[in-house]
Amino acid sequence: MWLTTVTYKRPLVFRMTKENAKNAIDGAVNGNIYTNKPPEDDESHQMISSLFLGPHAENYEYFKSNVITILEATRDARLNYFPEDGRFVSEKVQASKKFGETTDKIGNAVKKAAELLSKHSVPWWSPRYAAHMCMDMSMPALLGYFMTMLYNPNNVSIEASPLTMVAEIEAGQQLSEMFGYNINPEVKDAPVGWGHITCGGTVANLESVCVTISARNLKFYPLALRSATKDFGPLSFIAETFVVETCKGTKKLFKDFSKWELLNLKVTTVLEIPDRLSVEYGISSTFLQNVMKEYGIQSVGLGTLERQYDIEKPIQYMLASTRHYSWPKSGGSDNVVGIAPDIEARLDLEDLDKHLQASLERQQAVYTVVAIIGSTEEGAVDSLRGILTLREKYQAQGLSFVVHADAAWGGYFASMIPKDFKPGDPKNAEPPAQTGRGDGFVPDASLRVETQEDIYALRYADSITVDPHKAGYIPYPAGGLCYRDERMRFLITWTSPYISRAGATESIGIYGVEGSKPGASAMSTWLANRCIGMGPEGYGALLGEVCFTISRLSAHWAAMATKDSSYICVPLNLLPAERKAMEDPNTTPETYEKVVEQEKQKIRERILNKSNQEIIDDDAQRPTEEKAMVLLRALGSDLNINAFALNFRYSDGTINDDVEEANYLNRRVVEALSVDSPEDDPTKIPFYLTSTEFEHELYGRCAKHFKKRLGLAQDELSLMVLRNVLMTPFPTEGNFIDKMVQIFKDVIEKEVEVCRKRNETKENHHSFIMQGGSDRIYLVNRSMFYLASRRRQLIASAELDEKALSTFRDAKKEYPDEIFFLSTQNKEDISATMLSDGAFEAVITTKSG
Repeated sequence: MWLTTVTYKRPLVFRMTKENAKNAIDGAVNGNIYTNKPPEDDESHQMISSLFLGPHAENYEYFKSNVITILEATRDARLNYFPEDGRFVSEKVQASKKFGETTDKIGNAVKKAAELLSKHSVPWWSPRYAAHMCMDMSMPALLGYFMTMLYNPNNVSIEASPLTMVAEIEAGQQLSEMFGYNINPEVKDAPVGWGHITCGGTVANLESVCVTISARNLKFYPLALRSATKDFGPLSFIAETFVVETCKGTKKLFKDFSKWELLNLKVTTVLEIPDRLSVEYGISSTFLQNVMKEYGIQSVGLGTLERQYDIEKPIQYMLASTRHYSWPKSGGSDNVVGIAPDIEARLDLEDLDKHLQASLERQQAVYTVVAIIGSTEEGAVDSLRGILTLREKYQAQGLSFVVHADAAWGGYFASMIPKDFKPGDPKNAEPPAQTGRGDGFVPDASLRVETQEDIYALRYADSITVDPHKAGYIPYPAGGLCYRDERMRFLITWTSPYISRAGATESIGIYGVEGSKPGASAMSTWLANRCIGMGPEGYGALLGEVCFTISRLSAHWAAMATKDSSYICVPLNLLPAERKAMEDPNTTPETYEKVVEQEKQKIRERILNKSNQEIIDDDAQRPTEEKAMVLLRALGSDLNINAFALNFRYSDGTINDDVEEANYLNRRVVEALSVDSPEDDPTKIPFYLTSTEFEHELYGRCAKHFKKRLGLAQDELSLMVLRNVLMTPFPTEGNFIDKMVQIFKDVIEKEVEVCRKRNETKENHHSFIMQGGSDRIYLVNRSMFYLASRRRQLIASAELDEKALSTFRDAKKEYPDEIFFLSTQNKEDISATMLSDGAFEAVITTKSG
C-alpha cells in the first residue's frame, strides 16, 4: 500500500492528488525536494540546506507555509466529517466572557512557555553545538510528527491508527532495504526482511533480546518442540521421521538431538521448522500454536525448561564491555559477558574468540553476539565481518548464536554505501568526486574502507537496532528494529482481546514488547525517509557532508597543540602515521615521536590553514595516497564522534603525569562548555562539548594505552575524556569551525593556568602540628590537597634552638590539653628545605592562641 501525503514544499501551495503527491515525493527521493531546478554548483549542499529550519531560522517561511497547510487540512477534516451535524461551539459561546478569559489565559501561557523554552533550551540547531547526538530535526520529520500529533493515533492496533500503521510498516521496509535486507517476496534465494518502529533504541535492544529468551523464542523453541515429540506427546507421530540439520551440517532424527545440539540450531533451521511441519506433515499453524501453548516457554516458564533439560549454566550475551547501558537492562547483568575493547574502543575479536572457545569447551550456550555499529561514546564500529566469520568457525564445531547489530547510532550511515559497492574493491579507497565550488562549498566525504565493509555486512546480521531519532534527524521517540528474516517477529507475537477482534486485520502492535505508542513517530520517520531518500543522494549526501565536518574538527583535535602550547590534546583514535609506527617492531620512541609530529605538521599545513575549496584544489595536483581528503578520512572515529583528552604542561615544559589532575583540567573545560545545572544560561555558552569516563574495569587496555599517550601514570583510576558529536553540515562554511576551535583554545589556556597554580610547588606559609618533646620534636604537616605546595602528607623530625625547645616543653607541661603549632614566619619551599636538611624561622602557637 502506498501512502498519499502532502509534499514537503516551498510556499507554492497546490492541492495534491495521489498521483502528483507520489511524483513529488519520488522527486524528493531522487534528491530534488523542490519543483524548481536547483543551482548547478554544489546541488548536494543546497538540497541539504533545504531540509532544516536553519541555524538562524533561514527557512522559517517555508516551514510556516507547510504548518499552515497542515492546520488547514486538519480544519477541513473536521468540517467534512458529517457536516450536517452542524456547529457544537457556537459563535455566542465564543463571544462569552468566560470563553475569552480562558482563551486569553491559554494564549498567555503558551507565549510564556514558548519564551521560557527559547531562553532555556540547549541550542541543538546551532553549528556551535557539538556535544551530544542532538541537532536540528529535519523539516519533513517535524512536519510529519506535527501533522500526526493533531490526530494522536495509537499504533498498537489498526483500529486506532489505520494510516499510521501502514506508515510504520513502510518505514520498516525503508530501513530494511537501506540495510541491504531483501524486501521482495518474489526473491526466493533470500529471506524477506521486516522492521518496525519502537519508542527508542533501548526498547529495540530489549525486543531483540526477547526474540531469544521470551515466549516461543529462538533458543528454547527446539527444546519445547522436542518435549512435544516424546512418547504420547501431541507431535510424537513425527518422531521417527522428522530429520533436522545440526549446526555442523549433519542430518539426523530430531528426537535423537542432544540438549547441546538443540540449543545450537542455526537461526534459519529453527525458523523453517513450522513451515516444514506444515508441508511434510500437514500440521496447521493453529494446531502447532496449541502445542506451544502447552509446551512452550511462555506457558511452562524458563525455569521449568531449564530444569527439564538440566541447563545449569546461564546462557550468555556477548558484546563489548563499553556497551550502551540498555544491554544489561535487557539481558540481565548475569547473562551479559563483556568483551574487552581494543585500543580504539572496538570489540577485540581475539578476546571474543577466547570467550567463545571457553563457552564451547564448557558447553555453555550463547544467545547472541552483538556488534555495536557506532558506539555512543566513541563512534566505534565493531568488526561485524569478523563476528560473522567467527560464527561460521564455531558453527562448524557445534556452537551457534544469533548475530545482532546495535546500529542505533550507525544505522542511517548505511545510506552512504554506494549502490555499486563491492567489498575489497580497490576503488573503495578513492575519495568521492566533488562537483561543487565556491565559498559555501561543503565537500562530500566517505567512510573509511573498513567501516564501509562492516556496514555493508549489516545485510547478514540476523537483527538490527536503529534509532531514527539519532542520525535520522527525527523527533524523539523513534527507534527501530529490523529482522533479516521476517519470521523472527513471530517469536514474540502475543494477542489480546483488547487490541484485536476476531477477523480484524492483523495489527503491528502484536509484534513487539510495547503496548500503546505514538503513530506520530512512525509517520515522522516514514515522511522524512521518503522526502530525504535512503541512499547516497539523500541521507547519504547529508551524512557525507557531516562526515567531512567532523573530520575537519578531528584534524584540529589532532594537531592544534604544538610543542610550545601549555597543553596537549590527544584523540582516542590514532593518527595513520601513529598506527603504522606502532605496527613496526623497529620503531623507537624517538622515531615514533618524529613521525607523529611530521604528520601533525602535514595536517596543519594541508588542512587546518585551508578552506574547503583550497583543500579540493590542492588535492587535484596530488596522487591518491597524498590527498588531504584521504588523510581527513583516516582521522577521528569510525562514525562522527570524537573522543579526546587534554593534559597540561608545567611552566618548565614537563607534562603532568597525575591522572586526577588531568581529569581536573578536562572537567573544568567541559563545565565551561556545557550546561551542568538549571541555573546555567544555555544562550551564553559559545561552544558546546560533553564528556565521558573511561573506567579501568570496562576499558582496560584501551584506557591504559590512552593514558600512556597522554603522558599519564599507568594506574587504575578512571580517565575523564572529552567528547563531541557533530550532526550538522554547516560549520565548515566560511571556516566557521575555526571560530569554535579558538573558543575552545581560549578556555583550555585559562583552565591550564588554574591547574598550574594548584599544582606547581611554590614558596608558601606552612603550619605543622608539634608532637613529642621529651627527646625529639616531630612535625606533622597540615595538608591542603587542592594546592600542590600544601599537598604533602609527612611527618618530619626537627631540631629547635635550646631556648625555643625549653619554652615549648614548659608550655606543654602547663597546658597538656593544648595543641601546639609551628608555623613558618616567611614563605618557604618546604620540599627543597626538607630535602636539603635546611632550616627556617618559625613561631609556636596554640590552638586557642
